[in-house]
Amino acid sequence: MKKLVIAYSGGLDTSYCAVSLSKEFDVHAVSVNTGGFTTEEIKNIESNAYKMGVTTYKNIDAVATFYNKVVKYLIFGNVLKNATYPLSVSAERIIQAIEIIEYAKSIDAEYIAHGSTGAGNDQVRFDMIFQTLAPGIKIITPIRDQKLTRQEEIDYLKSEGIDMPWEKSKYSVNKGLWGTSVGGVETLKSEKPLPSEAYPSQLEKEGEEKVTLTFKNGEFVALNGEENAPEVNIENLNTIAAKYAIGRDIHVGDTIVGTKGRVGFEAAAALITVKAHHLLEKHTLTKWQLQHKEYLSSFYGMHLHEGQYLDPVMRDTEAFLQSSQKMVSGDVTVTLKPYHFSLDGIVSKHDLMSSAFSTYGEENKAWTADDAKGFIKIIGNQNKIYRQVNN
Repeated sequence: MKKLVIAYSGGLDTSYCAVSLSKEFDVHAVSVNTGGFTTEEIKNIESNAYKMGVTTYKNIDAVATFYNKVVKYLIFGNVLKNATYPLSVSAERIIQAIEIIEYAKSIDAEYIAHGSTGAGNDQVRFDMIFQTLAPGIKIITPIRDQKLTRQEEIDYLKSEGIDMPWEKSKYSVNKGLWGTSVGGVETLKSEKPLPSEAYPSQLEKEGEEKVTLTFKNGEFVALNGEENAPEVNIENLNTIAAKYAIGRDIHVGDTIVGTKGRVGFEAAAALITVKAHHLLEKHTLTKWQLQHKEYLSSFYGMHLHEGQYLDPVMRDTEAFLQSSQKMVSGDVTVTLKPYHFSLDGIVSKHDLMSSAFSTYGEENKAWTADDAKGFIKIIGNQNKIYRQVNN
């Protein structure tokens, strides 16, 4: 039989694909851990994969890869899509697609399958990366091609002796290193918020708690003075902040296929890290660095969301973002509170506010009153000329 690799999550769609495709192909199931999976959950996914008739199952631990290839640059760029969403799921899909296609190539698979529908973003991300990295491997998408309903998939699996509790939970939750997405009936329309109980983390702590994030060249290297790999610090920060139910919001945006979409998310560590990093940058970068970073970061986030990760322009943008972090080192203190957080301040040897030149709005030692008057007169020339010519 011909060898096929399937991107397997253990859900209804990929289970249908695994069972139906096993009749025609030698199916090898792969899932990619980009954060959020427990050891027990991975074992359960593996057990279910074999029940679906796959030949082999492999789980790829890609948490560190996810951080180094994507999350690091989202932090460098302070990327929040539409000033709200940290690109939790869309960023994960990129790395998952790359890892899966590389595995397919390593075992000489002729086919690769995924369970995306024809209506969403993931079909674009998966197909584009598969086509780019392995144009000779044929892509198969049963759910998209057959336009199947959930009930049709359930009925088929039952007919094949697979009778599992497929009833869709009230809320769909996708956990990962950089946040958790939450979808429900409320997010299908525009007017209602998600209820508190829809979010995975509930309020456990009252009062306030201070945490200190340490950055070195833009990377999150320590939490409360304890050094760890950045991805570990992110996980540990999320454990602390989740007890305050921090990081809840709803993102409204444009899908790749042109429709509007609405999704809830909880991303305590991502939002705190991005905001703390941005505050440190405000103190350590020049105004022109900050200005150019802002539009390039928006560009990077949009193209990542759109599945354009493999375009060379993304490596060019990453090089700029990496270069901009040379002086972004120091400590940022954050106060955690129920449902929100506040940024207290920073300590850095690169803090441009510590300049001996002057204090904003107060004294200065570097120029005279006459210097200031001359500067203001000259910098206003363009406006004065424009008004004189056009009045």
